[in-house]
Amino acid sequence: MRSSGNSSCVPGSWAHVGLRACVLAAAVALLAAGCGGSGEKPAPSATPSRAPRLPAVTGEFWVNPDTGAARQLAAYTKAGDAAKAALIRKIAEQPVGEWIAGSDPQARVRGYTEAAAKAGRTALLVLYNIPHRDCGQFSQGGAPDDDAYRAWVDEVARGIADRPATVVLEPDAVVHLVDGCTPNALHAARYGLLKGAVERLKQQPATKVYVDAGNAGWRSPDALDEPLRRAGIESADGFAVNVSNFQTTRASREFGERLSAKVGGKHFVIDTSRNGNGPYTQGDPAENWCNPPGRALGERPTTDTGGGPVDAYVWVKRPGESDGPCRGGPRAGEWWPEYALGLAGNSR
Repeated sequence: MRSSGNSSCVPGSWAHVGLRACVLAAAVALLAAGCGGSGEKPAPSATPSRAPRLPAVTGEFWVNPDTGAARQLAAYTKAGDAAKAALIRKIAEQPVGEWIAGSDPQARVRGYTEAAAKAGRTALLVLYNIPHRDCGQFSQGGAPDDDAYRAWVDEVARGIADRPATVVLEPDAVVHLVDGCTPNALHAARYGLLKGAVERLKQQPATKVYVDAGNAGWRSPDALDEPLRRAGIESADGFAVNVSNFQTTRASREFGERLSAKVGGKHFVIDTSRNGNGPYTQGDPAENWCNPPGRALGERPTTDTGGGPVDAYVWVKRPGESDGPCRGGPRAGEWWPEYALGLAGNSR
């Protein structure tokens, strides 16, 4: 996935036990199980400066206590490595997107939304199962055909039921229609699937849906307004920008505001998970989306964005999970502690 670089790997659901307490509870459980860490040093940063100090989290979104970051925090705590534990805690205590793909989505989504609802919070879900996903790249896959996808979305909606959920719909699905990555013969079907997904999900009374709309470093908003309309943006709550990318919050806001003006004033969310130092510019531009060095965590997830059409800063990409097997990283979506330490170490 060139603009997102994530995967469909999704952890199981846990009952929520509070923002800070949930992470500590997971740590205790993992300590009892004897889980260990890598003990390696963080990857060196290619950027000498540090990202701006991170603002406080507002706490609207649910924090899953069973993430790679939470398990790594437990391992470092058990090993007595306070320095690394402090760094990973910056990630482990923040809400991140739950990427939903593959079989049995209803059970997984129900688990996440039930845990979030019990905590009085909102589950952040990322649906990533469109047929011909990622054009055969690192995160290739998706539903086998259109009917299977429609049935899959219906399962997701049933899993959400009447519980609060914020859904980021199909990273790259619209972008790959615009950039030619998805074959022309599949365009009409994909637009129909996205529009149908928006309409089905919006039948759930407490569900917000944001259609992925690329990032500020990709193309002008002029290239996206009509594709977003065909993908059902009018029925959605808005769109998402910078998913799994590194464009600054300022650039993402400016890009989103221009696009919002073209699609009826729709609101949007910004993925700030790894944009604290902005995009990497020293390597091959065609590869700078994949595990770039020297990046940093961005603003923590919050709905306190200063007003305007920006509904929230969210961590759609899970910081510390690999973009793919590049620059020494593991498979897309796998936890990479060295990269996570680098992201946290470059932020305040």
